[in-house]
Amino acid sequence: MRRFSPVFLIAAFMACMVGSSIAQDLASFEKRTTVKVLKNGLTVVVCERPEAPVFSFATIVDAGSVQDPSGQSGLAHMFEHMAFKGTDRIGTTNYAQEKIALDKVEQAYAAYDREDRREVGRDPKKVAALKAEFDKAVENANKFVIKNRFGEIVEREGGIGLNAGTSLDSTDYLYSMPANRLELWAYLESERFRHPVFREFYKERDVVHEERRLRIDSNPIGRMVEQFLAAAYEAHPYGRSGVGWPSELDHLSVTEAEKFFHKYYGPANVVIAVVGDVKPEQFLPIVEKYFGRIPAAPKPEPLTTVEPPQTAERSVVMHETSQPFYIEGYHRPSYRDPDDEVYTVISDLLSAGRTSRLYRTLVRDKKIAVAAAGFSGFPGQKYPGLFAFLAVPLPGHTNQEQAQAIHDEIDRLKNQDVSDEDLQMVKTRIKADLIRGLANNEGLAQQLATYQTRYGDWRELFRSVDRIDKVTKADIRRIANKTFVEGNRTVAMIENTSQKKPGQGAQKQKETQ
Repeated sequence: MRRFSPVFLIAAFMACMVGSSIAQDLASFEKRTTVKVLKNGLTVVVCERPEAPVFSFATIVDAGSVQDPSGQSGLAHMFEHMAFKGTDRIGTTNYAQEKIALDKVEQAYAAYDREDRREVGRDPKKVAALKAEFDKAVENANKFVIKNRFGEIVEREGGIGLNAGTSLDSTDYLYSMPANRLELWAYLESERFRHPVFREFYKERDVVHEERRLRIDSNPIGRMVEQFLAAAYEAHPYGRSGVGWPSELDHLSVTEAEKFFHKYYGPANVVIAVVGDVKPEQFLPIVEKYFGRIPAAPKPEPLTTVEPPQTAERSVVMHETSQPFYIEGYHRPSYRDPDDEVYTVISDLLSAGRTSRLYRTLVRDKKIAVAAAGFSGFPGQKYPGLFAFLAVPLPGHTNQEQAQAIHDEIDRLKNQDVSDEDLQMVKTRIKADLIRGLANNEGLAQQLATYQTRYGDWRELFRSVDRIDKVTKADIRRIANKTFVEGNRTVAMIENTSQKKPGQGAQKQKETQ
């Protein structure tokens, strides 16, 4: 007779409870969730949750930094900023006059930029004069601007959590409002995608450049990650800077941003999920009234670039007077791969909390790292990404020690089956995390919009649990042996140049410092 450990019994009990909850949730969600595709192609998912008189929404535009045109990195991020600048009716004292002024800004910028880019015969005095004309045109256009008007209206009407984000895969917009402001929300959201005004564009471009300076240029880890991805990808845009390369970011124009908007912000490329105290029979006519006015446009063509297989290890070593850091990544397929859930299970096994393998080995037992993790879907999930491992060494320990410890854990995955107890606990934890993520309107709206965008069916959010359940110990070993191989590996690290190396003399140490 088999003896069960207490951990296994607890895991089995939790699995039964969580599995039952997932099944009940899917059935109940199907009763409360409606999908509507408007004539212009926009998809709306509405889920009734009447516990409180509020609602949350998530709008996902199926275009992120990967869609930045060549030579225009940072453009997707720039439009995200523009989406908060208002419309022809919001954010202006006189749009007719502002429109004339904004056209003059763009004309002045084109003349200045053309001269500034000149490689032969560039005249610094002419550049300065054209820059002065451009600055004067901007100053004149700014006279018509009511700053932060869009956000002020949202907050005045009870909206909270006004935010947006640009990833490599998509651009997301979200906030929450009282249920009795549903029609106002529909007006505001539809208008900023129907009649956006690119006011204060060049000011926001400077803001984005400052973001880059803080996140990357003045941050050793940010610079390392940027170089790590550039090394890992030869062809695919996942290897480009999402926030933008400085030389390209500093030359982005309103004309280019408008082209990007018209290409990627058509209704057929947008999914909106609304969750809360909303009834479809009342909500959908409002959606039709406002969002249905957005002109239809063809869905953008899919990205055709495919990263070629990596056959040799690549490495990046940065020498900085900062905290050492180690990261390595292995190419893996996109989220549509049949083994996607296997990577999810491996990630949880390696990194979920203090019981995870990497934490126990590197942080608790060997005491060589401050933190350690292994995670999938980096830097994105829409296209084939990386399964990455990272570690932050404790003082007195090296990146080489981190690498060896990580590789030992990888070999363990390849050569030893995960125990029944560990596998069941991992599956249970993943399911529990899913349920927790659905507990609030904001989280549920984001999940529904994400899965509707990725799969064309929000139900895949729940079906993924069934696929997790089917992952076996043999699957884990198979994927580990297939993916975590030296030729498929890219390594990046920060070496602290101020630390004395073993065998280094006092004079050499002084020179290094």
